[in-house]
Formats: sequence, C-alpha cells, structure tokens
Amino acid sequence: MLGLKLPTDPRWVNIVEKNISDILTDHAYCEQKAASYAISLITKYPDIPEIVEQMTALAQEELEHFQMVHAIIIKRGLCLGRESKDPYVHDLMKFIKRGGNDAMVLVDRLLIAAMIEARSCERFRVLSENINDKELASFYRDLMASEAKHYTLFLKLARKYGKGVDVEKRWKEFLAKEAEIMKEYGKKVTVHG
Repeated sequence: MLGLKLPTDPRWVNIVEKNISDILTDHAYCEQKAASYAISLITKYPDIPEIVEQMTALAQEELEHFQMVHAIIIKRGLCLGRESKDPYVHDLMKFIKRGGNDAMVLVDRLLIAAMIEARSCERFRVLSENINDKELASFYRDLMASEAKHYTLFLKLARKYGKGVDVEKRWKEFLAKEAEIMKEYGKKVTVHG
C-alpha cells in the first residue's frame, strides 16, 4: 500500500531497544513537527477551505499523539529530552522543486508530507512486529493506522489540487529519491534514522 521502495531492516529495532528513551523523545518531536507542518500549510493555503479544515484536524491529532508519547515517557519515569535535527526530513526537503508554479509547489509540499507519513507508518509497523516491549508494540500498532490515514490524505489532496501537475509521476520520483536517501539510514535511534 505504501509503495516504499526500500523497506526498513527489522534489525533496526535492536538499535531502538537499547535506548527506548531516545526513540520516545524523537517520536514525540516528530509528532510536534507534523502538527507544526499542518499549521504551516494552513498559513500558506488559507484560500483552500479543504486544506484548512483537514490540516486543522490533522494538527490536533498530531498533538494528541505527542501527548500520548509524552504520557508514556512520564509513566516510565523518563523526561522528554531535547529536540534533535531530523536529517531524513532535511534530505527529503532538498528534493522539493523551488520556484515552480503554485500548483507544483503545493504538490511537492503535500507529497513530502505523504512520504514522511508513509515512512513513519512503515517504521511503526516494524516496531510493532519486532519490539520485545509489549506496551510499545501495541502502541505502535495503533499509531500505524493513523499514519497510513495521514499518508493517504496528503496524496488525495495532492491529486485533487495539483492541477496541471503529473502527480503520479512526481510521486514516483519521490519514492525513488526516498529509497536512495534511506540507504544512509536505519542505524540510529530515531523514527526516521
């Protein structure tokens, strides 16, 4: 369903299990950044009511996910920790076309969000199926469905509002680029690392 070209090696979970605190902190900030990105789309596209409505709901849901992750952190006697950069997202952002027409810029913004949600969904599936911590396995199984829903929402919006843009071709380009980028990842205790 996700169309990702390079699956995560399940051994990535072995790295994660060595420092649960770090993956939880990184995950919390991923949710916060997703909420912020949804809000930025509202700011950039206030003239498209569907984007405003969908991104408002998405931002709220992402903040609820942040709260859920934070609750797990507190329950385990940990603290949130500091935000760290997300090189994966930084590398993907380089692929966005600059200076294109408005529809192309919108499509790229929506497709990058779809790509991040797709990879998050895939990572949550890998965690849910391979982590020894039963509470986290269940938690990530539940979140996996939300990420899949977000992924499809961004693709739907790109297809709907990408007038004059070959969205399917651009999506295939994103998938190929993301696979190339992912060759460098899978070795860190981060959601995308």
